Amino acid sequence: MRFTQHYSSGRCWPSRACLLTGYYAQHIRRDSLPGIKKGKRPSWAPTAPHFFKNGGYKSYHSGKWHIDGSPEQGGFDRSWGSHNNGCDWDRFFDSKPWQEDDLKAPAQKGEQYYSTTAIADHAIACLKLHQEKHPDSPFFQYMAFYSPHFPLQALQKDIDSYQGVYRKGWDAVRQERLERMKKMGIVNCGLSEREPNIIPHWNMSEKGLKQKIDEGEAAYAVAWDTLTEQEKEFQAKKMSIHAAMITRMDIEIGRVIRQLKKMGAYENTLILFASDNGASAEQFIRGDGHNPDAPLGSAESYLCLGPGWSTAANTPFRLHKHWNHEGGISSPFIAHWPNGIKNTGELRDDPSHFIDVLPTCMDAAGLKFPEKTEGGKNVPKRLGKSLLPAFKKNGAVKHNCLWWAHSSNRALRKGDWKISARRASNGQTGPWELYNLKFDRCEMNNLASKHPDKVNQLASKWHEIAEGFKKDLSG
Repeated sequence: MRFTQHYSSGRCWPSRACLLTGYYAQHIRRDSLPGIKKGKRPSWAPTAPHFFKNGGYKSYHSGKWHIDGSPEQGGFDRSWGSHNNGCDWDRFFDSKPWQEDDLKAPAQKGEQYYSTTAIADHAIACLKLHQEKHPDSPFFQYMAFYSPHFPLQALQKDIDSYQGVYRKGWDAVRQERLERMKKMGIVNCGLSEREPNIIPHWNMSEKGLKQKIDEGEAAYAVAWDTLTEQEKEFQAKKMSIHAAMITRMDIEIGRVIRQLKKMGAYENTLILFASDNGASAEQFIRGDGHNPDAPLGSAESYLCLGPGWSTAANTPFRLHKHWNHEGGISSPFIAHWPNGIKNTGELRDDPSHFIDVLPTCMDAAGLKFPEKTEGGKNVPKRLGKSLLPAFKKNGAVKHNCLWWAHSSNRALRKGDWKISARRASNGQTGPWELYNLKFDRCEMNNLASKHPDKVNQLASKWHEIAEGFKKDLSG
């Protein structure tokens, strides 16, 4: 079952906070807001395993963490991942940043090691161990792949399978994807315009990209036909690596699913798949740098997708990761559960959010969130809802509104109406824009000047929710 209007928080670390706690990130200090400084979660916002233990669950983590504390402190029984690093060491061919059960992982490097495979290996090992040691207990497996996060690094055999596929360019790919998505019933809007002047403010300059990476680099989402032949060739190779990373992730997910089948757990396992933000327009070099002489996509190269291909990957939506327009926050969301979903293959249009994921899992497990802390204080209300009713009927889950804020970007959706505001050049939040997503989900027709009362109404709700977060954190 595929949800066509599911949302992340637009960035990796706030999205992961939502997934594992059921709260908006700012509500628990996992993202900043005027009056709220990013920091340690309050004690009333533990991660999922603390709740699942009440149902006899064993919990396992494999992959990215990027939340305060460690997986062990979060209640996971076993873990493998990069616990203390965010992005600087997301290297796919080097186990240097990885830890197993809070201990440094054995050093591995080169083509014989690839982190996407290692994450799946660990998840499979946890499932085998669970079957051996706890065959009568349920399990929760949090498997967080880095793919296709920067740097673009993939196994050469996977890259070779996409040789020449993207030479047609991002404009042609965008049009093909839009037509396919419309035919599938996933979207009914037009195609957003490319916005070549909008890139993350921390990106390298065009001159720096060409000097330090390759003359084929492109800093902006310009028309494909305006690129030089060298640029077209280089950009096509980058997208091939990006696609190869996703293909490898798909293969590894398949291995995990085969393990579920082997242990007889497949039919009664709820599997949820999502992406923590929209495709990224970021372009820079981090970690141990980029070797311009290394084969593209190999361990010594450091490439980012960039705004041209990010615009294509976010088809048909506007903007990218980090922004709160649809291209930054819309997430593919797939639910699979043979024993729990009977209307297989259907689409669901219910607007939903990462704050709904943990309530959905709790509902599926037959568990309830505590209403009081150990000290007897009231636990602040989670604004997420269980999506189990949507498994049975389209439109069964109705939020009063959905809320976003990140790095001076902000948004609120109520019904089909959405206000969005972008970070201005001075670092402050720009003016509210207004869109009717029923007709314009690509956010090309700003109705703010025509409906100022609607803007004020939605903006007032946005501030009301933000003030509620501050009150709960100060209580």
